[in-house]
Amino acid sequence: MDVAIIGAAMTDFGEREGWILELLSEAGRACLDDAGVAGDAVDHLVVSNMASGEFEGQTGTMNALASDLGVLPAYAERVDQTSASGGAGLQTAVRAVASGTSEMALLVGGEKMTHRKTAESADIVASVTHPFEYAHGVTLPSFAGLVARLYLSETAATCESLAAVAVKNHRHACSNPHAQFHKPITRSDVLESPLVADPLRLYDYCPVTDGSAALLCCPVSTAREYTDEFVRVTGIGGATDTHLVQHRPNPMQLRAVEESGQTALSMADCRPADIDVAELHDMATVLEPLQLEALGFAEQGDGWKHAIGEAIPSGPLSVNTSGGLKARGHPLGATGVAQAVEVYRQLLGEAGDRQVEADRGLTCNIGGFGNCVTTAVFEGGA
Repeated sequence: MDVAIIGAAMTDFGEREGWILELLSEAGRACLDDAGVAGDAVDHLVVSNMASGEFEGQTGTMNALASDLGVLPAYAERVDQTSASGGAGLQTAVRAVASGTSEMALLVGGEKMTHRKTAESADIVASVTHPFEYAHGVTLPSFAGLVARLYLSETAATCESLAAVAVKNHRHACSNPHAQFHKPITRSDVLESPLVADPLRLYDYCPVTDGSAALLCCPVSTAREYTDEFVRVTGIGGATDTHLVQHRPNPMQLRAVEESGQTALSMADCRPADIDVAELHDMATVLEPLQLEALGFAEQGDGWKHAIGEAIPSGPLSVNTSGGLKARGHPLGATGVAQAVEVYRQLLGEAGDRQVEADRGLTCNIGGFGNCVTTAVFEGGA
């Protein structure tokens, strides 16, 4: 696949002033500056956003952003795939370039959430669940608790094992200047935080976040006109699982993650063992080991061992060096884009104090609790 990323940017994540359009513009401009590309070179603008209408009463963000960034008359579209909107936007931009319909596709993802009360934000996010299950109290946090309870009963994992995921990701976020949290935590902090959905506690979940992130995609031949250093998207895949969770044979098996991962890895002609750095969707701590297992990095039931430092079959692997959703933050439409921004920085050796040795990277962005998923594989080097 002949697609390169030549620019990337993200805003600070956390509680931000202003509105969604301001955040999107901030990331979009920084991305164009990073690539050294003028706005009028962009022919396709993709905006990943789940709920600007629900959170702010603001729609048509893609049209307004095109004007703000000076990319007219580029075709502009908005992509909504719930909390996987960023990954879906990446797939849209990559496909546009790979198909030859776009020479320069700018992807900007973002969400403004913190100005609403926590209960209001939670209810907006809960709209991704099936109405039947929602009526019976199923929200994403509650379902995460149910799956975590099952995982702990079916494997050798413990609450301490899941707490280690949060500790690791907070440690990584301390080196990410754009992350929402820059404070390390201990397992005791996690285990003593308020209970949310047994056995998961407050520090097992990601925060409510404002923020935006952006990427600039083009053909590899075009990339070489701008820079000698870029990242190639070598594989990308998407998949969908049942909307009703009760229809899944095994709630611990994230089938859409499996399918999208197999597609992306096959397209990139590589195996899980070839991946050096991965950004996974840790909305709740239990999701990180479940993804490691579904993507083939660990055996079923053993994904939790990575966070506590035990070896997994795929060999050396750095997971969520950005801090993940847990500590970097989770502004819904921005998350999948921010994951790719982190992998881009790692592969170019631009990740600062959190830099790891990496030639290949992977991102996995999940909508709901595995309802819809996009997985992508990246390689460094021109």
